Amino acid sequence: MRVSVPTAGPAVLVTAVGAAEGSRGAAAALACAGADVDRATLLIDVGGRPPRPTLLASAAAQRLEERLVAHLPAARVAARGHVCHLAVGDDPDGLDLSLAAAAVARDELRVVHAAPAVAQALLGSPLGEEVTGVLLRADLSDDRPLLALAVAGLLGRGLAVAVLKRRLPWVAERRALFGALPADAAGGLSAPILRKLLSESCYGDSRDQRADETTP
Repeated sequence: MRVSVPTAGPAVLVTAVGAAEGSRGAAAALACAGADVDRATLLIDVGGRPPRPTLLASAAAQRLEERLVAHLPAARVAARGHVCHLAVGDDPDGLDLSLAAAAVARDELRVVHAAPAVAQALLGSPLGEEVTGVLLRADLSDDRPLLALAVAGLLGRGLAVAVLKRRLPWVAERRALFGALPADAAGGLSAPILRKLLSESCYGDSRDQRADETTP
């Protein structure tokens, strides 16, 4: 499956609802899905560990890494497969660095992973103005009321919203974190989630249509 990413790359926030696990792997999978041989994506891990480079990285990911290092010499960045990983702190300085990195990679897909409390602060920061969609990792059996509130608030901001109801399989998560999980790979994110968050068509949907599609 080929995912059509707009020329001006979208910026998608990925976070968890309640104690749901697997949001980081989901963020990496989303970043992989929007990449190809000629176009890398940027994965910003707020509060994450410094990434390590891999033996295999696409030329596009390496070029994006070079651009980020040139503009942000102190950035903790590494090309991994088709994705360029950036780790920043979960403090105001980290959010500022995220915004600067997102500006450098404005033509690519930007995926920002953050813990729930940090995600709220991020949406209220200048970086939040860049966000076009949100992927929520949620366990419906535990957090359905909280999820409903979160979805309603995000739709009120005019954002595309998708919900991942089950954690991705371990193998898919590992491949994604290495930047090597194609959009159509087994165990990856579903086609409806990818179309909603990455395709140009999702920006033409009305808010009511998106609410119907994402209501828990």
